[in-house]
Amino acid sequence: MIVDMPATSTQQVSRKLVELREQGGVLALGRVLTFVVITDDSTNTEEAIEAANEASRMHPCRVIVLVRGAKKAAPRLDAQIRVGGDAGASEVIVLRGYGPLASAEACAGMTIPMLLPDAPVVAWWPGVAPAVPAEDPVGRLANRRITDAAAEKNPVKALEQRTAAYVPGDTDLAWTRLTLWRAMLTAALDQPPFEEITGAVVDGEPDSASTDLLAGWLAGRLSVPVKRTKVGAVGGMHSVRLDRPSGPISLVRPDAKVGTLTQPGQPDRLVTLARRPVRECLAEELRRLDADESYERALAGLAKITRGRAPAGARK
Repeated sequence: MIVDMPATSTQQVSRKLVELREQGGVLALGRVLTFVVITDDSTNTEEAIEAANEASRMHPCRVIVLVRGAKKAAPRLDAQIRVGGDAGASEVIVLRGYGPLASAEACAGMTIPMLLPDAPVVAWWPGVAPAVPAEDPVGRLANRRITDAAAEKNPVKALEQRTAAYVPGDTDLAWTRLTLWRAMLTAALDQPPFEEITGAVVDGEPDSASTDLLAGWLAGRLSVPVKRTKVGAVGGMHSVRLDRPSGPISLVRPDAKVGTLTQPGQPDRLVTLARRPVRECLAEELRRLDADESYERALAGLAKITRGRAPAGARK
């Protein structure tokens, strides 16, 4: 069910929510958190809502979507409430503010009456995020703050901003997309021979924030020289090579879908490394509400990596 409420107020929206719960039996008591999505007219809001709905099937929540409309328009609040089949395992409240109601302060003010009592708050910026998410008026309300450097005009510069502005509770979907890569590399190192890694090379698209983060993670965890190379365009990450005395461990994904894990003395293994959809990344991030120390170390490790070009013929 979708209920449109043009030119309304947060008080009227709250009353309508109570009315819908009484009529349809949709109870907020089963919600485990409040998920706030902050977008504007430059962001595909419907895609963001769909991703939030899918993630809510694993983490039932109230989804509040704040859409910042034209700032030069007359002050107006248009709302929409989605429940039942149109809202996944959540109830979705879309608040679109115009004029003064499109400001960050106004968005926070509209959010507060809609928060579930005694429930944690997670904020997500699917598009351009504030320079310091923790100091944003909505970010200050949240236990966790999710950004996406890949959605920025300059992902690498955005990642630099994340590093400078990091506060425990921050995370980025560019990091979440690396879960399969990190799991594969960790599993490979857990197998004999248990030798010390002497260096690493991480290769990917020039503007791939995920590639930078993986290089930073290796530099921080292994305390060895890590080189970040940039060659061509393959859809983000391309390959990782971990050097050790008996021979390198390499994980190569030439087509952005299937990777090949190569280790000395073992047959090559094909592994699935397709780019993870946003809904899966969100579902993973909503599993935890504490600080992500691994992400923090990966950001810190960015200062330790060196950069250069991959050797000719490195990419097939």
